[in-house]
Amino acid sequence: MIHRRTKVRGAIWLLLAITIGLGGCAPVSPPRDSYRPTMPPAQSSTEPNDGSIYHVSNDVRLFEDVRARHIGDVITVILQESTSASKSAKTTADKSQEAAIENPVFFGAHPQFNLPGAIPLDSNRDNTLEQKLSAKRNFEGEADSSQSNKLLGAITVTVADVLPNGNLVVRGEKWLTLNQGEEYIQISGIVRPQDINTNNSVLSTQIGDARITYSGKGALADSNSMGWLARFFNSPIWPF
Repeated sequence: MIHRRTKVRGAIWLLLAITIGLGGCAPVSPPRDSYRPTMPPAQSSTEPNDGSIYHVSNDVRLFEDVRARHIGDVITVILQESTSASKSAKTTADKSQEAAIENPVFFGAHPQFNLPGAIPLDSNRDNTLEQKLSAKRNFEGEADSSQSNKLLGAITVTVADVLPNGNLVVRGEKWLTLNQGEEYIQISGIVRPQDINTNNSVLSTQIGDARITYSGKGALADSNSMGWLARFFNSPIWPF
């Protein structure tokens, strides 16, 4: 019997350790493969046609600008993200209830009686059938939340795909290696060619389905992150 209890306790501790490990695990850095630059398709070389003014192998456009339009072209994204949100809620509820039953009248008199076992009997003769019940409940809740974020800068990305309607799928990243760690910016989304400026740049607020990530790793990022045990106690799997 004791041996069986030891096995059960061991299994419980093993399950708890696995749960803590899963709750505390967090990716150190996001995958980079999806943000690597997309290379343009290889072009086959064509022999120049001697005797003409323009060679077939040369890409000369007289009435077009340098804005990105093909897979592999680069485009600069101007980061101008600013968000602010606030929420406040307050709830108050009160409820009171009271019920009373008066002493009835039997044959023109209010009944009075003694409680059994009470001593002395002379001081216990004024008990009646009158009943009173009262209840009161109070509830008050208050919540306040506010958040503000701001991101400014620039990042140059590449065109990963051209959709049938002409929109450009862009994505890219920028990594900065500092003396105490690394910081990175990743961005992906869809850009309309009409929103691209003449200097081959577009605002981040004009990118559809945008996904912008700004984070880092290293000594500074580790000092600002919560420990694995604290993350477990703050995770949804912790029952308390």
